[in-house]
Amino acid sequence: MRLVEAVRGAGHEGASAPPHRVSELEHEGLEHEELVVRHGARSGVPMAVAIHSTVLGPALGGLRLWHYDTVGSAIDDVLRLAQGMTLKAAAAGLDLGGGKGVICSPGDPHSLSAMSRRDLMLDFGDLVESLEGRYITAEDVGTGTSDMVTIAQRTSHVTGLPDGAGDPSPFTAIGVESAMRACVEARFGSTELRGLGVVVIGLGHVGARLAKRLRAAGVRLEICDVDVTKRELAESLGARWIESEEAIGRKCDVLAPCALGGLIDEVSIDRLRAGIVCGAANNQLADDGLAEELEGRGILYAPDFLVNAGGLISVYRELHGYDEDRALELVLGIEDKMRAALAAASARAITPLDAARELALERLGAAVPD
Repeated sequence: MRLVEAVRGAGHEGASAPPHRVSELEHEGLEHEELVVRHGARSGVPMAVAIHSTVLGPALGGLRLWHYDTVGSAIDDVLRLAQGMTLKAAAAGLDLGGGKGVICSPGDPHSLSAMSRRDLMLDFGDLVESLEGRYITAEDVGTGTSDMVTIAQRTSHVTGLPDGAGDPSPFTAIGVESAMRACVEARFGSTELRGLGVVVIGLGHVGARLAKRLRAAGVRLEICDVDVTKRELAESLGARWIESEEAIGRKCDVLAPCALGGLIDEVSIDRLRAGIVCGAANNQLADDGLAEELEGRGILYAPDFLVNAGGLISVYRELHGYDEDRALELVLGIEDKMRAALAAASARAITPLDAARELALERLGAAVPD
């Protein structure tokens, strides 16, 4: 990967220095169309947008506000997330490409002052606007609907607004539950979730909504979060609270990672005692090669970019005249898409991840002119 140097914005409010762009960036063998990194003119904080593909349409992907150890770590994250968004949109049948945005929070994102947060969002809005519609942003980890409203003061290339789709996390949770039913059917012969043991890791926007849905479906629910204040919510759902360090090794029917990515790596994989891994987090595998090892251990890994596409589907519908019923119909269709991927994997003796990736790449390939 070629190093990209951040450029500091300068000038009056709303002005910024020209971004440093890298075309067709190669990152771990993955080509990206564009990477833009800059320091915000108001905030002075590093932020970046990665556009992986616009073959099927403009790159749409959420904005992640997170405290990264280095700018390089943020760039690595945004590049991998953008590539995942390309696969997600293609597999979901959407006319969208893949992109992602990140802001390097100067501290705990939850402790930012209102003014500091506003400056960050206005700066990011300027960055989005400079891309002239090639990238459309939405909310993600650390950001919400109110942030999108602020960004919309600087650019029209934003979705997930209150008068449109709004918060996409309820649709993401519905999609995860739908995918889980297909996985449970493949493993246990029925789509019924009642009575199954499920461990949910992370009670953020999506994880909390998924937990409520699963509890309503009658699962035996165990929950953890690094934020111990979430314990009260977990217990209000009738769930058992477990410590974060023991969650991945918990014996259960389904492990649902709903926090940040990279949960399953070469070390933690040895601790897994779940029959199925199916959750909302992006990039749950630290290395995609681990999908084969999971398969060899008899653990069904549901490709995250199929599982968590519900939120993307919701905000995509906003771009074409929002219709909640149609959005819900498409999100519930994730169950059939997962079922098809699992059937293809079984028939061809490949991993579900490879089957889902081939589904996405086939659609991308068909869109590329000869």
